[in-house]
Amino acid sequence: MTDLRIEEQADRLIVRADGAVLAEYVHRPTDVRLESPRPYFSPIRTLAGEVVSLFRPHDHVWHKGITWSLPVVGDENFWGGPTFVRGEGYVQLPNNGEQRHLAFEASAAEASAAEASAAEASGATTTDAAAGEARVVERLEWRTEGGETIFDERRTLAASVIDDDAWLLGFETRMTNRTDRTIPIGSPTTRGRENAGYGGLFWRGPRSFTGGDLLAPGVVGGEELRGTRAPWMGFSGRHDGTGGASTVVMIDDPGNLQHPPQWFARTEQFACLCPAPFFSEEHAVEPGATMTLRYGVVIADGSSDPERAARLAEAGSGVLRDLLGAS
Repeated sequence: MTDLRIEEQADRLIVRADGAVLAEYVHRPTDVRLESPRPYFSPIRTLAGEVVSLFRPHDHVWHKGITWSLPVVGDENFWGGPTFVRGEGYVQLPNNGEQRHLAFEASAAEASAAEASAAEASGATTTDAAAGEARVVERLEWRTEGGETIFDERRTLAASVIDDDAWLLGFETRMTNRTDRTIPIGSPTTRGRENAGYGGLFWRGPRSFTGGDLLAPGVVGGEELRGTRAPWMGFSGRHDGTGGASTVVMIDDPGNLQHPPQWFARTEQFACLCPAPFFSEEHAVEPGATMTLRYGVVIADGSSDPERAARLAEAGSGVLRDLLGAS
């Protein structure tokens, strides 16, 4: 059984498998306001040590590994950079909000196997090395550039080893509207830009993955898959240096909004995946209401075709249910 642990440091969590670092989750970023500061996973590695993420690329400095990023939250931008304005294009506005870490519900360092059952009952951080899985619960607030807190968030991060060449990163968000007004969440497409419905759990891949294969149920392709609906989508690319290949498969939970979602995916200019629940339709969060979404990300060594990607998605979905419970 793999010894999988989450260690808490001053500004980040470290996910380790048998001592090797699989991922770092930076919860106290030092980003400038323009980049909509928010927690992010970077770097992210396969079990064999290949890096499958890119941090702050020069073309989009607000892309950071894997992040929960929303470009259209009412009039606010929690994605970073300029905002798409109907009839004007992208405009830099004073609306770059931030996701501010408040606390973990228990210290990752303090959660031991002996404490796991009690922590499970309270919903706190758990690390179960014997089971090869770990979970952390984080509390955050969403603050606009003007200083208003509009959402409270309870975020669960989880990790589990699936087999000898793949592991799962689990993500759940519960966002509660703290204001006395309805907040619509959308995308550049809902504001008028065709086929640009990004927003949600966003992965930016290594530069060497550019031109790699997008994978969906029964199909391998490229940019033409953007905007299609599927319960999962994957990306298979190659690495500079080693010449090896890796695969990332993102899974949308059946309980999510708009399941199966439309996907924002690219390969020609750069590698990215994003199950986008607000791709072409805004979702309104009423005052006091909570929006819940969950996802799985399978990080695997080796290249994949649609058949292998489907197997990874199926295995990841089962593990995600075990980690986070039924949706």
